[in-house]
Amino acid sequence: MMEKKLSVNNLVVSFRTPGGKVQAVRDISFDLNKGETLAIVGESGSGKSVTSKSILGILAGNSIVEGGSIIYDGMDLLKVSEDDFYHIRGDKIAMIFQDPLSSLNPIMKIGKQLTEAMLLKGKARQKSSRQAFNSTLALFSDAMVEASAQGDGAKAEMLKAMCKNFDKFEFKHIELEQAYNESYEAASEAVSAIKDVLFHIEKNAFEDEKYTVNEIIRLAGQTANDYVVCGEDAAKVSSLLSELKTVSGAEIKKKEYPETVRLLKALLEILEQALKKEEPDFFNMGYYIVFAGQPLPEKPIPELNCFLREYTEEHFMKEFRSYAAEALKHSAGKHNALKKEALELVEANRHIFEAESLDQKLCMETAKKLTVAVESSIDRLEIRKDSVAYTFGICLKSDLHTYFEGIGKNKKAAKVHERQKRKYDRMTARGKQPSWKVVPSTAVDLEAAKSTILARLDRLIQHYRKLLEHGRERDYDKETEELVSFFKENASGVVMKVTKTMAKYKALKLMEEVGIADTRKRYNQYPFEFSGGMRQRIVIAIALAADPDILICDEPTTALDVTIQAQILELINDLKAKRNLSIIFITHDLGVVANMADRIAVMYAGKIVELGTSEDVFYSPAHPYTWALLSAMPDVETNERLEAIPGTPPNMIYPPVGDAFADRNKYALQIDFEMQPPMFRISDTHQAATWLLHPDAPKVEIPKAITDRIARMKAKGGTDQEKGAGHE
Repeated sequence: MMEKKLSVNNLVVSFRTPGGKVQAVRDISFDLNKGETLAIVGESGSGKSVTSKSILGILAGNSIVEGGSIIYDGMDLLKVSEDDFYHIRGDKIAMIFQDPLSSLNPIMKIGKQLTEAMLLKGKARQKSSRQAFNSTLALFSDAMVEASAQGDGAKAEMLKAMCKNFDKFEFKHIELEQAYNESYEAASEAVSAIKDVLFHIEKNAFEDEKYTVNEIIRLAGQTANDYVVCGEDAAKVSSLLSELKTVSGAEIKKKEYPETVRLLKALLEILEQALKKEEPDFFNMGYYIVFAGQPLPEKPIPELNCFLREYTEEHFMKEFRSYAAEALKHSAGKHNALKKEALELVEANRHIFEAESLDQKLCMETAKKLTVAVESSIDRLEIRKDSVAYTFGICLKSDLHTYFEGIGKNKKAAKVHERQKRKYDRMTARGKQPSWKVVPSTAVDLEAAKSTILARLDRLIQHYRKLLEHGRERDYDKETEELVSFFKENASGVVMKVTKTMAKYKALKLMEEVGIADTRKRYNQYPFEFSGGMRQRIVIAIALAADPDILICDEPTTALDVTIQAQILELINDLKAKRNLSIIFITHDLGVVANMADRIAVMYAGKIVELGTSEDVFYSPAHPYTWALLSAMPDVETNERLEAIPGTPPNMIYPPVGDAFADRNKYALQIDFEMQPPMFRISDTHQAATWLLHPDAPKVEIPKAITDRIARMKAKGGTDQEKGAGHE
């Protein structure tokens, strides 16, 4: 089963406008799995970008989120505060917009724009990492004592001491790694600077000589003090730098650099070899330095790493893992019992929310009681957060608020409706036809709001029943490893201070990663000095600066010419594979995503009308709107005229009663104008909202032009240019 990174459930978003309320997104649901690309495809105005902006919490001020949830890492992003969103937006979920120039400051150099976010976010990340590490370790220590001490005071103290020792050497490990990283980055910068100097000397173009040589001496000097970077060559590096400082001054005056070149080449060779060495095992090194009571053995790094792993395993980690697994098992059992109590409480009180007219005081008191029970049942030592449980309380409170606030809104709406209706009737009685429509008599559908509340309760009931049924199937040894990794990552976040040097080094590496050449020169240029494609690469680099889990690409190639489009799409594909990113790709062009999407959601008039794998949508399209998009896609292997989709999308101030595509659909049935179709399940991976899939519907064949195209794609294995015609 794939790990869900994001879950959008029954999202409803509208906008207040002078002409009325525009219903932009109408009850859509989808999941984004780890490491997959989900493409959301549809015409302009279909709700694609509104969906992506809802996820990132950047909707316009006139927006109204009328319902639904967006679940990420145990949080409902529609309910979190802006302070909490600060730690998510850009860090965990990043976005690339359509026009790269609008995302860049035109009067700030590219390098500063790349490093600014890293430096600003650094302190916030340190604070959140410290809190996560300390709170989880405290819970873990208590769980170890409960699970294994069983009233034995001496053993309890031993287990607490073990956790404190883990804390102590874990931070030593990160201290060592931090020092190594700074030295490694300095060595990398020095290597790059030496190569630049040697090139310019060879071309008789060496300028700003004194500053440049001093910068190399400064950078290389940071590596000479660190055993694990330069190793046995540290003394030799110091000697070369001392000689370089003496020799270069005299040669710079004469504009002749034979000795400077010799020394730089010798230094370059040592540093390049140092950068190729295996990285030390700092986790186990931290334990040895803190507790072994003797200096590190003088061994080559591979042998040293092997020795340190065996030492730490024998003296600490083997026993620690054993107690840790027992602690996790004990915590799981304890919280399963609390889950059972919470489940019984929710089931016993569900009827309160089924009443014909809900009692506000009773509902609020009951919701508070249920929330306390559910939150008590959450096992906070589980690294993979239970999103259903974590979001239950805040979502239930919001659902109830919508219902009871809706009662007041409906009273106001009824008064306005009656007033406008009387005015409308007077005008029509005099033979005048008003240019406006009477507002509805209700502002909030109370039955729908009540259904949302009951669905929230039922979701928890079904979820907890399933967890309790399969509670014994957990692998506690594997979960122990995940917990240790969690501690390592957050300890790293606590002490990993992002310096200007580190930020610059990372920025240069990111520029290389996204395919920008001459990074040092480009680093100091302004956005106007880059082409459109290069600007988009810079925007991608900025989005990746915080190593996000999820990357949202909102029409990232629309403003580029077709050749550059293909390059940017290939780059995004490569980055996804390299970084195991989860991607939401927004586009109006179905052909663009042919070779990159794992799954495709086709949107029209605020609703998802078809959802399936890339193969499902391209080879077995089921909705007439998807057929229309395929017909409008450029085809390089036929002279057939492209088919434009007739008509225009509906006015979403007054959305159609039935299928919104019916007026433009030549295959529409009478029921399409009367009732919205449900999502019909075609296979485990494929579903579509069209009455043509109803068992009683007349048989309608896919247009021949599309079946011919599908046949050609299948014959070529689905990788031909036609399938990617939108970006070739």
